[in-house]
Amino acid sequence: MKFFIDTANIDEIKEANALGILDGVTTNPSLMAKEGITGEENILNHYITICNIVDGPVSAEVIATDYEGIVKEGEYLATLHKNIVVKVPMILEGIKAIKHFSSKGIKTNCTLIFSAGQALIAAKAGATYISPFLGRLDDISVNGLDLIAQIRQIYDNYSFDTEILAASVRHPMHIIHCAEIGSDVMTGPLKAIKALANHPLTTSGLETFLADHAKGNK
Repeated sequence: MKFFIDTANIDEIKEANALGILDGVTTNPSLMAKEGITGEENILNHYITICNIVDGPVSAEVIATDYEGIVKEGEYLATLHKNIVVKVPMILEGIKAIKHFSSKGIKTNCTLIFSAGQALIAAKAGATYISPFLGRLDDISVNGLDLIAQIRQIYDNYSFDTEILAASVRHPMHIIHCAEIGSDVMTGPLKAIKALANHPLTTSGLETFLADHAKGNK
């Protein structure tokens, strides 16, 4: 499973990349705003900065919601760097744009997926990735993992090339369950990725080994 980090924070991206297990980055307007990055030029430059840190896909989201606007914006984003993946909202105009991008060889990430039907038509349109939002479904008492499993079965039934990018991941167990189900990619916060390395028996075992080593060298 590929590991993407969901942030616009450069320090977090660098830290995740230094672990040697980072495959890509996802961002969105909310994450940009959280880091105080506003204005079109600043946002575009920030995408380029991220691309120069991580050698992997970097999702850059369009703001337009009409077909012509999405195409114009997406085609420009794709020129910024070879790692850019154009992030397109799951709306009918977005599906039309994804089909256009697919015909041009431009990689896309169809975002805000909340149903298997949405995932199906995004794959039919040729999306490179689709992003079902686990955490936001959990927030309304719907099991987001069930959606991942349903999409996985549909994609396997018809050999779609579209990759399932589990988004809105909140904690390490989300990551583990997505890996069990067969999600191609997960994107989440740095703390969830780092938490995968933690276990109390590892901590206590290491403390014992170091204490015994110290005793033996007195």
